[in-house]
Amino acid sequence: MSRRIAAAQRLAMAMLLILLSIEAFAIDPQQSFSNPADQQRYKMLTSEIRCLVCQNETIADSTALLANDLRREVRRMVEEGMSDAEIKDFLVSRYGDFVLYRPQFKSTTALLWLAPLLLLLIGGSTFAVVLIRRSRLPKDVDAPLMSDDQ
Repeated sequence: MSRRIAAAQRLAMAMLLILLSIEAFAIDPQQSFSNPADQQRYKMLTSEIRCLVCQNETIADSTALLANDLRREVRRMVEEGMSDAEIKDFLVSRYGDFVLYRPQFKSTTALLWLAPLLLLLIGGSTFAVVLIRRSRLPKDVDAPLMSDDQ
């Protein structure tokens, strides 16, 4: 019985170590750029592009295979001397506006950009209406705070 418990503990420890090491796969194993400016551009671009598999991580942080492919593609385009705008335009044309964490403001993304402002205006208007209505309610100064029945 103790052998089974020891084996289960070793298995649990091995699984824990594997889970903790998964983030190491997100590291880009390729060599750094010879030009520090290109390396900085590459890091900035990969931190602005959304992983289409994880959807809540950048391709710089993601361990998904598609993120690895996108990092390789961005690296290739930076090495070819493409501008940041050209790289982003290529990715948007291929994957849609969702691939960028900060998509450009245009008719198809207007709701995305304006929704927080609209929600804030609706919430503020509702709050103002409630305050105005409550201020117009009659005030009964003589009413007891608690009834005698309680």
